[in-house]
Amino acid sequence: MEKKLRVGILGATGMVGQRFISLLENHPWYEVVTVAASPRSAGKSYEEAVGDRWKMTTPMPEAVKHLTVMNVNEVDKVAAGVDFVFSAVDMTKDEIKAIEEAYAKTETPVVSNNSAHRWTPDVPMVIPEINPQHFEIIKDQRKRLGTERGFIAVKPNCSIQSYAPVLTAWKEFEPYEVVATTYQAISGAGKTFKDWPEMEGNIIPYIGGEEEKSEQEPLRLWGTMENGEIVKAKEPVITCQCIRVPVLNGHTAAVFVKFRKQPAKEELIDRLVNFKGLPQELDLPSAPKQFIQYLEEDNRPQVALDVDFENGMGVSVGRLRTDSVYDYKFIGLSHNTVRGAAGGAVLSAELLTAKGYIKARD
Repeated sequence: MEKKLRVGILGATGMVGQRFISLLENHPWYEVVTVAASPRSAGKSYEEAVGDRWKMTTPMPEAVKHLTVMNVNEVDKVAAGVDFVFSAVDMTKDEIKAIEEAYAKTETPVVSNNSAHRWTPDVPMVIPEINPQHFEIIKDQRKRLGTERGFIAVKPNCSIQSYAPVLTAWKEFEPYEVVATTYQAISGAGKTFKDWPEMEGNIIPYIGGEEEKSEQEPLRLWGTMENGEIVKAKEPVITCQCIRVPVLNGHTAAVFVKFRKQPAKEELIDRLVNFKGLPQELDLPSAPKQFIQYLEEDNRPQVALDVDFENGMGVSVGRLRTDSVYDYKFIGLSHNTVRGAAGGAVLSAELLTAKGYIKARD
């Protein structure tokens, strides 16, 4: 790429916004030129607006410290200086839908971390290794929005990243019934232990809205495009429980699966470690070389040892074994704010760029 694309971050001061900024430091294709947040942060330098709320373990990049935070609601003004935006705004669902469409209508592509548009029929919700073909729905969305360049694309919920890729790798064996329990890190709620001391040594057996997302969103990933909209798949049927646990980063899933075709354990492991997608074929900058790793040790994957596999963009699987009620069971682990949030959105943007959906403004 001759010249880096100019990126804006909407909701730049929050935890996912911060993760976008840290991931995009020294990115070969993209440069963060605009940060936007709520009116109360607008007009301050980014460093001043964030203050003592910087939640990343790496220092705030020098390049963004002195950027003046813009008011995210001044859509035309923010859009004027960028080629595309990442959205991580903290608003109500209806407000997010409206503001993301408003940006798209300024002919600005929006790659969103938010859930508001995940079920909008012509908005692609994509894990790039699983369903990149869904980006083709953008042409129908542009017709609806009346845009030539602008559109919205979203990434799915962080909770499904540790098992949806695994089930995709096993598609040929026809998984038809799945029970999953996810053990989810506090950063998924935008928190650290400093913000949420009552989580230390604690488990909360409820995360609002998460179980429905965990059961339904994989079916949309595996869905088909029909008449300008994405129709979700009917199988496998998934039932889920989502539990908040005292871990900073990393969502773990304990999963049971029934198959129509009976695979051997060796076949299942083979499909995992050889599972590749378009990001690997195209060697995209954020793509993990090894998307899924299989760990043979009985005590893996572990958050402390495995959450940063492939810079947080890979999925770790272990304890695959036959089950007395289901056919097989396994443990999956993924990094919820990298692969599950900002990193997944960056990878989607890279694929959209490689495919010509995102490019420099004329």
